[in-house]
Amino acid sequence: MSEPLILAADTCFGACSAALLRGQNVVARQNVAMERGHAEALAPMVEAVMREAGLSFSEIDRLAVTTGPGSFTGQRVGLAFMRGLRVALAKPLHGITSLAAMAEQARVENNLMLGAAVHDAKRGEVYLALQGSDFPPALLSLADAAEILAPLGPMALAGTAAPRFAREGDTLTTITAPDATWVARLAQLQVTPTIAPRPLYLRAPDAKLPGGLPGPLCGVLKPT
Repeated sequence: MSEPLILAADTCFGACSAALLRGQNVVARQNVAMERGHAEALAPMVEAVMREAGLSFSEIDRLAVTTGPGSFTGQRVGLAFMRGLRVALAKPLHGITSLAAMAEQARVENNLMLGAAVHDAKRGEVYLALQGSDFPPALLSLADAAEILAPLGPMALAGTAAPRFAREGDTLTTITAPDATWVARLAQLQVTPTIAPRPLYLRAPDAKLPGGLPGPLCGVLKPT
């Protein structure tokens, strides 16, 4: 029995990517750096990946997408598109955090036991996640992030804030956004999901409506 064919996508940070994997084989892949325009770029990119592979959507076995953290618009673009495909194709959809995909790529490509994604979250804070450790994705102050990383062994660092935290013995990578290839690789390790993934928000809302209710664009809307 052949390995399942997985279509994965990411739109969370400063890139848009899509990839098709079967086992360890990258069947087709596109990754384009962009700060804006994910909504317009994703569907044509997925179509281009399918054309490159010479496959039809009916041949896909599973889907995967990054759930966040990320820009409010970016992370919802990918989730909305892939949730739509999940319904249209009746295929399971895996949710992978953006930080896990970055940290795993850094860890594996540099043959290290530990990978860290440290991404600038503005306001003197960073998003932090570790692969090879049980530490979950978190929003932390610079000082708290440094305190968590300080006692750990040599690691591969990814993310826009990684240079700030690199120590002697660490490997600083150029990875600043997830690659859909690694979203798919992490999905291969998961149990097949039965429900659609939800967005991961690590920061509380800024805008509030009268009465203290969150505003509609603050990034805490719960999908159906």
